[in-house]
Amino acid sequence: MRSRIARGLVLFLCIASLGAAQGPNSSGTEHDRSKLLQTSTVAPQAYPKHPKKKPDPYQVGTASWYGEQFDGKQTASGEPFDMYDLTAAHPTLPLGTRVKVTNLHNRKSVVVVVNDRGPVVDGRIIDLSYAAAQALGFEEKGLQRVRLDVVHYPTEAYLRPVAQLP
Repeated sequence: MRSRIARGLVLFLCIASLGAAQGPNSSGTEHDRSKLLQTSTVAPQAYPKHPKKKPDPYQVGTASWYGEQFDGKQTASGEPFDMYDLTAAHPTLPLGTRVKVTNLHNRKSVVVVVNDRGPVVDGRIIDLSYAAAQALGFEEKGLQRVRLDVVHYPTEAYLRPVAQLP
């Protein structure tokens, strides 16, 4: 068994040394050497490529925005609404969740924080602040088809009412 392995190893080394002996010689022109160097580079080890599957969207649907009429009023999170913050109202996502909103018409996207409940109109999946709608390029339209992807859920401490914190 050992002699078979030894013979195989010797054969492999002989073949490998023959390939190494065929390197460039000094008599070629600079152009020939650079061409040889380009073609003789060792390719990186090939690993099977597994295309990364894009995650499914959390939701796809119609977004609207709200602004001046609600500016300064209390949101469901208790903080005052600021139409110039990147915030949103969503009916079910936990308050404090960060969501990437992508405008499916122009592919612009923005990350917003859910700090309110809504929308109150049927058929809409999210209400964005004026600043978020502006970033997505649909503040003039009022409505736009969007894709929602959850970026980060809030920590447990954020979900508990302040009175229950230790």
